[in-house]
Amino acid sequence: MNMSAKVEAREPFAAYVSDDVTLQTLSPIVGKLGWNQDMVFSGGIAQAVRALGAMACPEFLVVDLSGSADPRADMQALADVAEEGTLVLTLGDVNDVTLYRDLIHAGVFDYLVKPVTPELLQNALLAAQEAAMAVEDAPEQKAETETRQIVCLGIRGGLGTSSVVSNLAWLMAEKGEPTAILDLDLYFGTSAMQFDLEPGRGLSDALDNPHRVDGLFLERAVVKPHENLSILAAEAPVGALRDPAEGALEQLVTALSENYHNVLVDVPRQMLGHHADVLLAATDIILVTDFSLAAARDCIRMIAHIKQAAPRAQIHIVAEKVGMVPNEVEEKDFENSIEHSIDVKIPFDAKTAMAASQQGKVIVDAMPNSKTAAAFKELMGLVAAGDVEEEKTSSWLGKLLKK
Repeated sequence: MNMSAKVEAREPFAAYVSDDVTLQTLSPIVGKLGWNQDMVFSGGIAQAVRALGAMACPEFLVVDLSGSADPRADMQALADVAEEGTLVLTLGDVNDVTLYRDLIHAGVFDYLVKPVTPELLQNALLAAQEAAMAVEDAPEQKAETETRQIVCLGIRGGLGTSSVVSNLAWLMAEKGEPTAILDLDLYFGTSAMQFDLEPGRGLSDALDNPHRVDGLFLERAVVKPHENLSILAAEAPVGALRDPAEGALEQLVTALSENYHNVLVDVPRQMLGHHADVLLAATDIILVTDFSLAAARDCIRMIAHIKQAAPRAQIHIVAEKVGMVPNEVEEKDFENSIEHSIDVKIPFDAKTAMAASQQGKVIVDAMPNSKTAAAFKELMGLVAAGDVEEEKTSSWLGKLLKK
């Protein structure tokens, strides 16, 4: 690598594409967005690696993996010549969910399967621009925090999202990790009920005055089913509470993060329309779904929204109550339609759920050897794996998207 070249001013953008059609599609879009069209080159990933070994790496790269015999190895070669903070958008001719997930988990912003339309390509470039600006504007301490902020969303009602939150939180507490549940269903939430408890009375005050939330406030406001688990929830009379002020949810989650290692936020999906700020600091977002046609549609919409609102969050797709009714959409077709695999399938087991409910416990506590508990433990392992993911990416794409 020519180290002297690396001190030169970095170009804001460069693209390396494998075919003329994509090049002709991309060039006018690049010009429209104010970048230099001369920085769109032919040659794909191999040409990108050769060129970047002898020049200052641009801040934003589009690279084409078409024809690559080993995309993972080629992207590692790119990482070896890329500088820290480089944002990468990839193109390719292989429509493979596993490859997509590997690239996203490694730090690539997105992977688009060719042929790409001008509209799709322009939207992807704009989304990448917004993500880069969000990273630049984020406070430095956010990148350094060890707190996991996990947002759980049910694609539709009645799927058991609160059960996912409560069981996951219990497993974290059992590991000795201080954990909090924030249940934002202010009228009908069941997070405290899962543990046979009544919620405290402090959530409405916390939403009105999030800047006042500290350790002392939380001690009075939460209920604790476990020494390492706190629940901040409400069962307010319907219509009794004001809508949270703009930014209040983000402030509240941040305040909780200063006092707990894990913060799990149970968010009613209808709240996202006016309070997307609850996603901003999320490290993980769990989407709970079933295999219905409506769920497939809404997963696609929700994943697209998350990529805009929280581009650095890890998305986990969980299928709940599997086996309760026949699948309306076959699992493989469902995964293809949402372009994301189902990460965990939680089986429907009425007897296990009833036994836990009668004991006033969550399933992983009451029936730890059940298949349902095993699925929750699998999800726990998936979320916890994010803690070591950054260590793994140091050997592959570790420089990309790392500030």
